[in-house]
Amino acid sequence: MEGGDEGGIDRVVDSKDLQQQSKALDKLTDRVEDRQLDSTRVQEAMASIASSAEADANAMRLREKELAAVKINAADVDIIANELELDKKVAERTLREHKGDAVAAIRHLLH
Repeated sequence: MEGGDEGGIDRVVDSKDLQQQSKALDKLTDRVEDRQLDSTRVQEAMASIASSAEADANAMRLREKELAAVKINAADVDIIANELELDKKVAERTLREHKGDAVAAIRHLLH
């Protein structure tokens, strides 16, 4: 009789194990669906970042074109660079940002 009882217990344990395994499998597949949704969100976020970065790059190019169009005096660049002990590129950039106004550029550099 004991042999018959042990077989019944094994079956109960086996069915509990099967239920637990089934629940575990369901949880795994649920997570996969969540991951798929998350990957869609990530792709959307990456696309948004890429378009934002592209817009920023375009804005920078336009700004550089505007600055390049500003007429500056080479003597002003030399004076600012020599007197403030700056690189000529920095002096030129600052002068262009202030539309060629040497006084405004110097004030900006001193503050």
